[in-house]
Amino acid sequence: MTAVLEVRQASKTFGSGRSAQQVLGGVDVTVGEGEFVSIIGPSGSGKTTLFRLIGGLERPDSGEIRIQGRIVTGERGHIAYMPQQAALLPWRTVTDNIVLALTIAGVTESEARRLSAEWLPRIGLAGYGDNYPHTLSGGMQQRVSFLRALLAPRGLMCLDEPFGALDALTRLQMQQWLLSIWEANRRSVLMVTHSIEEALLLSDRILVMSSSPATILRELEVPFGRPRSPELWADPQFNAWKQELYELLSGGAPKMAAEKGGEL
Repeated sequence: MTAVLEVRQASKTFGSGRSAQQVLGGVDVTVGEGEFVSIIGPSGSGKTTLFRLIGGLERPDSGEIRIQGRIVTGERGHIAYMPQQAALLPWRTVTDNIVLALTIAGVTESEARRLSAEWLPRIGLAGYGDNYPHTLSGGMQQRVSFLRALLAPRGLMCLDEPFGALDALTRLQMQQWLLSIWEANRRSVLMVTHSIEEALLLSDRILVMSSSPATILRELEVPFGRPRSPELWADPQFNAWKQELYELLSGGAPKMAAEKGGEL
């Protein structure tokens, strides 16, 4: 599989002297073409810092970032990004928010408007192009935020806890919606999430980060075929992997891999 993203031994320390805090202790991450990879880890383990390195907002102290084979360490503008909050401009309509993001990414305004008109019905927002963000529910705003990232002409989408601010029911609905949209388009995705269930439902691979200075503790290939269905939540294997990942995050000894004769 061709690698869209390669993070090689990235380390990052903030501060200096006695106040120095090493956040990343040499992290390796790869995302293949059309692959959905999730990162889970304890709060404060450096997941957001890793995203800032990938997006070029910070430079690693050592290591390098490659996107589609080219070293882009410290460079911006190579990824599509979806934050936890939708971050829509309140004085712009839904269409204008999408158009602004796409034109900044290099799409012509006419093409951006065409794409917006084509895609809003596909994400269940037909007729909402002229609405302002405050008239939309939280889930609807997140759909617009995801669409901006999906349509950006970038090889990698980075989703930073995209549904963490939503209530439980809306979050579940958004997970199913994202799954259906992604499986129809198969963009390369790297997602940070605190939800083990979300990672198992959406991902091809899951990376488990340690507490800081963070490294990758385990890499799990999710054993469920695609397309995924809501019934997966009731699958005993799903719940077994959920417990396994919980034990890893809690510092417990992994059991299931040994019982299966394999590795995480």
